[in-house]
Amino acid sequence: MQQFDVAVIGAGAAGMMCAAVAAQRGRSVVLIDHASKLAEKIRISGGGRCNFTNKQVGPENFISANPHFCKSALAGYTPQDFLDLIRRHSIAWHEKHKGQLFCDQSSEDIIEMLRAECDQGGVHWRMPCEVKEVSRAEHAGASLFTVHTSVGSIHATHLVVATGGLAIPQLGATDFGLKLARQFGLKVIEPRPALVPLTFDQETWAPFGALAGVALQATVSTGPGKRAQQFFEDVLFTHRGLSGPGILQISSYWQPGETIALDLAPGQDLSAQLLQAKAGGKQQLGTFLSSLWPKRLAEQWLGDQSTLRLADAPDRVLKDLAQRIQAWSLVPSGTAGYKKAEVMRGGVDTKGLDQRSMQARSVPGLHFIGETVDVTGWLGGYNFQWAWASGVACGRSL
Repeated sequence: MQQFDVAVIGAGAAGMMCAAVAAQRGRSVVLIDHASKLAEKIRISGGGRCNFTNKQVGPENFISANPHFCKSALAGYTPQDFLDLIRRHSIAWHEKHKGQLFCDQSSEDIIEMLRAECDQGGVHWRMPCEVKEVSRAEHAGASLFTVHTSVGSIHATHLVVATGGLAIPQLGATDFGLKLARQFGLKVIEPRPALVPLTFDQETWAPFGALAGVALQATVSTGPGKRAQQFFEDVLFTHRGLSGPGILQISSYWQPGETIALDLAPGQDLSAQLLQAKAGGKQQLGTFLSSLWPKRLAEQWLGDQSTLRLADAPDRVLKDLAQRIQAWSLVPSGTAGYKKAEVMRGGVDTKGLDQRSMQARSVPGLHFIGETVDVTGWLGGYNFQWAWASGVACGRSL
């Protein structure tokens, strides 16, 4: 019989961090994963350089049905704490815009660091190893979990579920963690793709499909009243819709059937600029707009109006054009789905978890961490910071 203090299912960012922390504090830990290659999501992240955290992290950078839940873990393990760890492993890093931190060399540096931290604590690896069933029984006044796997049964006092979400199924993502939560009576907030491109029906998108590859800075917003959210980021036109950082960010907040609004000339009074340029003489509308936008976008947007001289354009035409550009409203038909999503929104309802230990309130010894939990970060390193912080909080509590 294989018996351990802690069994961690899922050897990704949160799982390895939790296993390493618990093992280095003297617990016997086994780390189980069904994949043959370690931490594929870390490997491909950040274009292969892993956007491992963000310098500025707060609860406001996360979405959850219970927005206060993440505060304790994030306060207990900060971006500075993770930077201290990577410095100990001599990993070179750099900052990009908006506080995003990346490896200089490769995501492999983060994977190897986490593997080394696990090995330092004497973590036992079971990989590739398929979990077939999980059961729980009372034994000598305490609960004992039995994990039935393809390499035999594993018994543990604590079971940590770190199996991630449904995003990127081609890398092995499954709903295992959500099924396990439901098996033990925990509520699950309905999952859906997040940080994902938005798509539009064929008729709506017909005039714009030819612009695939065009990118520009824009302000993107969605949601009524108190739910309103806005991001100023790059937006990318695709064959089926819109992508780029601004769209990925807003996609986490967008609800089916809602409008998204784009200001494609942010920070400018385009109406005033057009009227001022009109007084200046012979310039064509297409030439003027190409000074603000990529030429392809200007020509496609204007169509026959492209060669219209500003001097010949009625004021109302110019004002209407400015309005359409600075308040472009669209209703997406959906998203590009989990295959293109960076993360899953939703997951195990945090109201059923203890925020300090990530333990299920109704099932002593059962813990959920990382993306499996209903805490979803913004684009820019926030989801990794939640993985590190929730993993450490759980590992310390064990």
